[in-house]
Amino acid sequence: MTKLEQAQDTINFVRQQTDEVILFNSFGKDSLVVLDLIAPKFKRVICVFMYFVPNLEHINRFINQVVCRYKNVEVIQLPHWNLTYVQRGGMYSITKQQSEEQKKQKLLKLRDIADKVREYYKIDYVFLGMKKADGMNRRLMLNTYEPNHYVNNGMVYPLATWTQKEVLAYMLHHGLPEPIRYGKNASNGVGFNLDCFLWMEENAPGDLEKIYAAFPESRRILYEYHYNNPKE
Repeated sequence: MTKLEQAQDTINFVRQQTDEVILFNSFGKDSLVVLDLIAPKFKRVICVFMYFVPNLEHINRFINQVVCRYKNVEVIQLPHWNLTYVQRGGMYSITKQQSEEQKKQKLLKLRDIADKVREYYKIDYVFLGMKKADGMNRRLMLNTYEPNHYVNNGMVYPLATWTQKEVLAYMLHHGLPEPIRYGKNASNGVGFNLDCFLWMEENAPGDLEKIYAAFPESRRILYEYHYNNPKE
């Protein structure tokens, strides 16, 4: 059985149970491939995009570019579960009042968000793009799900055995759009890193201002860079 056939076997297993599913979609390479695999199989696909700052225009443009390919796909945007750790730690915020509120912030996990979305939509199965090749922890986790079509308590991992090379080959073969790339070593998601902020400074200054409004102290990322690398 090829990797593609194995992914399709997992998807077909879920399709026998339901015609509506949820996909946690970062709109990176892995989740774009999962979306392309499952969209033809199900009547309805709810894509959940998790953000640190909502309504960034360059991200919304890319999301619209992707979902126009599929007639049965809906997108909802929710705060990223990791945002609870950022908020509780007071990362890049400045006021004492914020800090006191943030100390009371309940810390969440991905499963907490997934359970809330499943309950709201009354949909049992959630697809994710995680792979064994992503790292040792992912490999150990996914190995325990292998005997059951890589499905565990409603969480579904069709790309479990894929490599990054195979993901890229699928994208090229099927003409999937290239995700936003903020730097050579940066991930697809917006984060508090220099590559991401430099990209937005040049390509999406309005979105950078939205991040500054939510996390004022994040201005120091570029301030320190430009201070140490003055233009001639």
